[in-house]
Amino acid sequence: MTAMDDDLANLTREGLIAEVMRLRAGIRAHRDSSGHNLCWHHPQLWNLLPEPIPKDLAVPDWPQFLRGCIKYRESLDRQLPDAPRTDADFDEGSESRQSTPSRSHD
Repeated sequence: MTAMDDDLANLTREGLIAEVMRLRAGIRAHRDSSGHNLCWHHPQLWNLLPEPIPKDLAVPDWPQFLRGCIKYRESLDRQLPDAPRTDADFDEGSESRQSTPSRSHD
């Protein structure tokens, strides 16, 4: 167990079960993303961890970022060849960020 996970040693059986259920809900929300939501930064998933999100995350420059997006989309064709396709354009007004249970810091 790493120091970042020391909080788990103090949880009761019921607390551990609740933690597993909360983490599973967050993983499922991320897994079940669809359409344009597949392409988003997912801090709500990272917020399931007890430690803060690092402030020094590197963001690729535009050309490298777009090449990565294309590679990601190509990987979806290989990994999910029978998944339904959508021709819906991205619309910021209908952007649906999925919420995941937040970590209780009590």
